[in-house]
Amino acid sequence: MKKQLGIAGLAALVVAGTVTVAPAQAVTYGTPTIGLSASYLSGAVGAVGDPVVNVTVGQSGADASALTVSASASSRASVAGTADVSVTGTGAVRQLAVTARGRGYTDLTVKVTGLGGKSATKTLSYAASAAVQNPADARYFSGASDSSAAVDVGGGYTVVADDENNVLRLYDRTHSAAPVRTWDFSSQLGVTKEVDIEGATLVGNTIYWTGSLGNNKDGEYKAPRNTVFTTTVSGSGSATQLAYGRSYKRLRDDLVAWDTANGNRYGFAAGTAAGEAPKQIDGFNVEGLEFAPGSTTTAYLGFRAPLAPAVPGGKALIVPVTNFDKVLSSGTKATFGAGIELDLGGLAIRDIRKNAANQYLILAGSWAADDNSDPYALYQWDGVAGHAPVKRADLPTADPGGWEAVVDVPDLSVAGARVQLITDSGSADLYGDGVDAKDLTHPEWKKARTAWFTLN
Repeated sequence: MKKQLGIAGLAALVVAGTVTVAPAQAVTYGTPTIGLSASYLSGAVGAVGDPVVNVTVGQSGADASALTVSASASSRASVAGTADVSVTGTGAVRQLAVTARGRGYTDLTVKVTGLGGKSATKTLSYAASAAVQNPADARYFSGASDSSAAVDVGGGYTVVADDENNVLRLYDRTHSAAPVRTWDFSSQLGVTKEVDIEGATLVGNTIYWTGSLGNNKDGEYKAPRNTVFTTTVSGSGSATQLAYGRSYKRLRDDLVAWDTANGNRYGFAAGTAAGEAPKQIDGFNVEGLEFAPGSTTTAYLGFRAPLAPAVPGGKALIVPVTNFDKVLSSGTKATFGAGIELDLGGLAIRDIRKNAANQYLILAGSWAADDNSDPYALYQWDGVAGHAPVKRADLPTADPGGWEAVVDVPDLSVAGARVQLITDSGSADLYGDGVDAKDLTHPEWKKARTAWFTLN
């Protein structure tokens, strides 16, 4: 009688009471593999919801769930030590999170240990910025630090512009993370330098964007900054897509000609002259863009400089462009209404935004170039010339960075309404090494802070 049995991978042959056992083949395990979704990661001391890194592991001859992933501090434990790193999940992809202990940089060694005693490692370079006020209300948009304008596109997502390049970035409004997708329309705009995007607003499915229109910080005229353009939105949320529309590159010239013809009340010709820096009380710098109440043709340009008149304690300036739709759709020369002068307590306009009920929020800040320690405030306005704005909130100093953009405007008649703002942190020393965020080598370490504020 013959019978064949399989036991633990061995073949047993039973013949007339005699057992013959074939030698087992040894299992050979390959060297484990490990990959990180990012080699550079930024967090913040005391932060809520800091970003994580996905760790992908594998080993030939082994189930990924049998592999062990660990992480250890390999340099400055004062920033983050071994106990401050956690790895969660099972299978081929794990999630690594870091709780910042202190401001600065450190390297973390991420290790996968496989079967057969084999292992592999990767280095994760980590940077932590300082703690901020109300960390539960703060998130960080990474990939760029000089956020300058934002437009809510629905589904919990916003498109954010950067004034150091022409890249538009789509972010989840509620999470600290890198952008979901990006668009760079430089080639369509015919520019190789930054437009210095500073303002934006959405009408229907069209986003209008404006450059600062001013000189650069050295007082030099740079043509790309004299650009306004449109993009068309399709989809929403994480599926949002942008397509380039049209541009106009003479709005600054039109503004100067209009002011000159009206007695140089605002000093636009002098403010745009060679050698004149834009961020001075009598400079020339646009930072806000929104449409007039109930209008899709007249747009308001909000000025960071000049104040009107250009003396300490002066008023913030808005200039209505009465045919802004045609300026962009057909290249028609801009026409203007009378300037609107608003008392914002000596502050200038850093952003202006309205909701569907024509309730406006004005983000007010200094006209100065280096203003991190200067005050910021939010004012409510009805958009009507001659009507005074009302302060709704004083904002904390935004170090690191300055408050720069309003994402959208809630119903301002509701008690406890909350608004989301974003900083321009390009000139901030995020990590205590004396390097401005805009000059950091790794884009993953560049970031802007976003926070929610309750209106009084």
